Amino acid sequence: MAPAGHQEVVDELRAAGCVFAEEEARILLESAPDDVAGLVARRVAGEPLEHLVGWVEFAGTRLAVTPRVFVPRQRTELLAHIAAEACGTDDTVVDLCCGIGAVAHVVARQHPRRLFAVDIDPAATACARRNLPDATVLTGDLWDPLPDELHGSVDVVVANAPYVPTAAVGSMPREAREHEPRHALDGGDDGLQVARRIVTGSDAWLTPHGMLAIETSSLQADALTAAVTGAGLVAEVVEDDESGGVVVVGRRHPRPA
Repeated sequence: MAPAGHQEVVDELRAAGCVFAEEEARILLESAPDDVAGLVARRVAGEPLEHLVGWVEFAGTRLAVTPRVFVPRQRTELLAHIAAEACGTDDTVVDLCCGIGAVAHVVARQHPRRLFAVDIDPAATACARRNLPDATVLTGDLWDPLPDELHGSVDVVVANAPYVPTAAVGSMPREAREHEPRHALDGGDDGLQVARRIVTGSDAWLTPHGMLAIETSSLQADALTAAVTGAGLVAEVVEDDESGGVVVVGRRHPRPA
């Protein structure tokens, strides 16, 4: 029998192991009141809520999401806020591994002079173009699609690179394993393969006072810090205990006063 109301939906979601069953039930009922049973069945089968309703709430804004793309996590708001606070109105900002453009969307509120967002996944960049109408969104591998004119002129580089070790991907929640692209999750043997490429490549793109910020986990923060320091940057680890966000920040030199 189809769920008749909020409590019935909550009970079915909770029985399927949905931790936030109350909130998910409300969203499903509001998003498709004529097809609640169908959406609940798909959610119980493991599809991410955001893929079902077509949006995700990130830093107080609803952003477009489509099936088979990576869904930004709330812990990534820390990365977004660090980048936004670091950039000024005249800055050039690059968001690598941008996904649907969640981090860049927060940065865009600071009105940087030039904002570029890059991801290897065409489905993700299609979403990012909807979420970032005033940015330049490019599809390609990290630095490759950026115009040569940006060499040495990027003030802030931000990246939510994949950082799950390959061996740990199989133990991730079902909705991530089965419905998000593996390249957005799998960071190689130690989870830092992509992050190290970003750190290594940043030297050619950052200004003399440029900053690099990369999300990681608490278990990998020391290794990523070592990579950032090895690239000649002054490293700092920023953590948010409430969300679980961990970001390694690397700076060349402080801006002149």
